[in-house]
Amino acid sequence: MAEIKLASEVRTEFGKGAARRIRRANNIPAVLYGHGTDPVHVTLPGHATMLAVRHTNALIELSFDNGTELAVVKDIQRHPVTWNIEHIDLLLVKKGEKIAVDVWIQVDGESAPGTIHFVESQTVSVETDATSIPEYIHVSIEGRESGDNIHAGDLEMPKGVTLLTDPEHAVVTITEPRGEESAEEAEEESAASAEGEQAEGESSAE
Repeated sequence: MAEIKLASEVRTEFGKGAARRIRRANNIPAVLYGHGTDPVHVTLPGHATMLAVRHTNALIELSFDNGTELAVVKDIQRHPVTWNIEHIDLLLVKKGEKIAVDVWIQVDGESAPGTIHFVESQTVSVETDATSIPEYIHVSIEGRESGDNIHAGDLEMPKGVTLLTDPEHAVVTITEPRGEESAEEAEEESAASAEGEQAEGESSAE
């Protein structure tokens, strides 16, 4: 994934009041940590940052007055009502460094006719180079039959990526939609019910 560049400023004011002032100025408060260093509190440009975090596991180059740092987003705190970003935690990374991240599952293809699929796990945990984090882990369900289960261990990892999730963890299951089954079953149940009522009627007549 390409690096996303963001201008950032080191801040010395902390607390809720300082954070509110930053957000009123259409910026986002954030903290940068990692590699055993003290956390660095920074201010990020609001609009550019919101665009950047739309990319899953984006590699971000933060520019400061005295240089640049690479980081990935570890956590985003959002307002419970407006869903606006209120704070971001950034993990400091280096080129060539391996890190553990959660990567989204992307389902490709169509299962066998008359079947549907359920995504049991939206993400899997992997270890990968910090500068080449995959945006998705792809899983093909093409032609899969009802009853098929795809586990984490069945996924094909991109080159240089190691699966950390339990290989037996269910990722996608293939099944038949209940609606199609219920139509035939309902007809059988209706016939059985009619036979039962007829038998009761004959019994009462006797």
